[in-house]
Amino acid sequence: MPDTIRSRDNRLLLSALDLIGNTPLVELSRICAGLDGRILAKCEFLNPGGSKKDRIALQIVRDAEADGRLTPGQPVVELTSGNTGAGLAIVCSLTGHPFVAVMSKGNTVERAQMMRGLGAEVVLVDQAPGSPHGQVSGEDLALVEAEAQRIVRDRGAFRADQFELGSNYRAHYLGTGPEILRQADRIDAFCDFVGTGGSFAGCAKAFKEHDPSIACYIVEPAGSPALAGGQVANPSHRIQGGGYSRRTLTMLEESGVQPDGYLTITDDEAIACAHRLAKEEGLFVGFSSGANLAAALQLLAGPHRGASLAILLNDTGLKYMSMGMWKRSGAGLLPRCPSHPI
Repeated sequence: MPDTIRSRDNRLLLSALDLIGNTPLVELSRICAGLDGRILAKCEFLNPGGSKKDRIALQIVRDAEADGRLTPGQPVVELTSGNTGAGLAIVCSLTGHPFVAVMSKGNTVERAQMMRGLGAEVVLVDQAPGSPHGQVSGEDLALVEAEAQRIVRDRGAFRADQFELGSNYRAHYLGTGPEILRQADRIDAFCDFVGTGGSFAGCAKAFKEHDPSIACYIVEPAGSPALAGGQVANPSHRIQGGGYSRRTLTMLEESGVQPDGYLTITDDEAIACAHRLAKEEGLFVGFSSGANLAAALQLLAGPHRGASLAILLNDTGLKYMSMGMWKRSGAGLLPRCPSHPI
């Protein structure tokens, strides 16, 4: 099995698997007009499953097939907020593996519907008592984890564990990071909202090997700066797909990458920046993409004034239509750029 996903050109593709990766990099020239510096955004929402997680789904399945951990026709199970599940639904359908997605009821209904449409079996898990809908906490995630483990045992399935399998960060180390380096004439810094830590670890590892001076920052929700060692005062934030209040992440440990600093973003800042991406740049994306933009604007206003910054636009805004994210116009919601210790 090749380590990297083969590149696309003008040839006829063999399947949707060939659509994964090699996403465009776009300069946010309208948002950055008048600012000292620029932001380059990797359009991961253009993967066939609508998110960056398609990359890790393909890497996990291919690596497991190659070393015999995943046998022909064996079921695959994973807990997901919906993005990894959509990627695995596509990959498993095309490689002959039944797929079961285990998901909190706090995640958006669009994601469950999409996974079912792609052929997955979706198991929805009740949230912890007191958890508000649409705000998945670490406690909610623990309930989903317990159910995923039970299904793996009962069905003799392969666990596509995105929190533990090194294929996660390898997908970004082999693909996303090198792609950005090829597409950009210069990268001075990178910031990334962290869930499993795979995209941060993989991209940062590729960037640091290319040029150790490229500064790489972890982005966390305000009120839940667990990786930065801060107090977790509000684990129930709205930025889905990350900020699970974990103090350690296997992807960061396995990759050996140490962040150059940490940034925090509020729900309102993430939403405001997602609105800006849609209205000013025509890029319709979700909460965490907005968080990445808000963090990059902080860096441009502070320690990286005049720099060339890279971010990921993680998933499509179509996955959040039921969350009220797009019900307000966003007027007057331009993100603040408060000072944070870095």
